[in-house]
This record gives sequence, C-alpha cells and structure tokens, in this order.
Amino acid sequence: MKVSDIARAAEVNPDTVRFYTRERLLHPERNPDNNYQQYRAEDLRRLRFARKARQLGFSLPEIRAILDQADDNHSPCPMVRELFEARLMEVEKEINELQRLRERMTSALTAWQSMPDGTPDGHTVCRLIEHWDIEETCHHE
Repeated sequence: MKVSDIARAAEVNPDTVRFYTRERLLHPERNPDNNYQQYRAEDLRRLRFARKARQLGFSLPEIRAILDQADDNHSPCPMVRELFEARLMEVEKEINELQRLRERMTSALTAWQSMPDGTPDGHTVCRLIEHWDIEETCHHE
C-alpha cells in the first residue's frame, strides 16, 4: 500500500501516516522500482491501534512503549492498565480543577453584573478582576 492507500484504509489523512512513519511507529519498506514507501497490513494494524490509543488519551511515547512491548512478544496489557489508571487520575484532577475554575468564573460574572466599569486611575487596572471576590468593597468605593 502507498501512503494514500493506507490513509484511506485507516480513515486518516496522508499527513497522519507520514507523521507516524517519521515517529517510527510504522515501518514501510521502499519499493525498489519507484522508491515509494510501501506499507503492509501490519502497518495498517499499528496505525489503527495508535489512533485508538490516542483517542483514549495515550501519549505518543506511551504508544511507542506499548508497541515495543508487543514487538518483543510481551503482553503490553499490564503496562496499559497502569498507564491508563495513572492518566485517569490525572484527568479526574484536571476535571476537578476545571470545575473549581468554572465556579470562580461564574462567581465573578455574577459579581460583575452589579459592578460599574472603571477607568484605570493609577491604583487599579480593572476593578472587575481586582475586586471580583470582594464585591462589597466595590459598592462602597
């Protein structure tokens, strides 16, 4: 298969195939007649695997490590579970941080509804940001 053929089969664009080839996740051979890269069914399987792993949040180095384990005839599944559990904990932490940010943003937007616009006066830049968490101070100034 040529780049366009494997890209079509994997439902990715040719640049994705070239990227994974540069990253050495795919191992095409050169056609001696035209010097084109020739991909095999194994490359298609690896490309589909890499795409699914990316959709699950695995990084490129992690995907490479998983494929290396499989290439060495070792089951990568224990490593996959360990990496995935750690990544899931990171995602949960990020979600919690984003929820706290959302709460702060909502609180600020609510406070800003009743705050006047101000002009920088040498003491403030933007009162909305500087006083969002002390709404009462803004009303008394």
